[in-house]
Amino acid sequence: MESESDELVAARVQQGDTEAFGVLVDRYEPKMSRYAQRFLSHYEDREDAVQDVFLRAYERIQSYRSTERFSPWLYRVAHNVYVNLIRSRGREKVRFVDLDTFFPAGIPDETQPDMPDVVDMAPFIATLDPKYREAIVLFYYEEKSYEDIAAILQIPKATVGVRLARARAALKKIMPPLI
Repeated sequence: MESESDELVAARVQQGDTEAFGVLVDRYEPKMSRYAQRFLSHYEDREDAVQDVFLRAYERIQSYRSTERFSPWLYRVAHNVYVNLIRSRGREKVRFVDLDTFFPAGIPDETQPDMPDVVDMAPFIATLDPKYREAIVLFYYEEKSYEDIAAILQIPKATVGVRLARARAALKKIMPPLI
């Protein structure tokens, strides 16, 4: 089972193989922890949030369509858990109406310029609006494509490009210049 694709392992879980879910947890726990660390930088209970991601994923595994890739589906579950945590804590505003979606600017260009060392960006990323922070984290830390990010966030691909461009512009304003 270790050499099987995530999609095949998820199909096994859907058929009742609970041990197969452990394989998915082993594969994705470091990724979900890293995602939580970057997206929920102000929260001390990130480990609980990651456990909640896997609990929700297990509860909703039947909604996963094995014809699609598993990774974006799991990241979508994580996105929902993390955004709900932010909302419940009331520390940051999470908007229900997203103007980036209604007024996207052009076709996204996935060959965006590299950002400075992502480790050095961490404290600055934490100050971004959650929707921009999440786009940056998914693109630079999780190395997701525009298509995957669009699927995870359930937004048009063009909106991904808009959010990344705005996040980069905001980071340029607050980060010290590189020499």
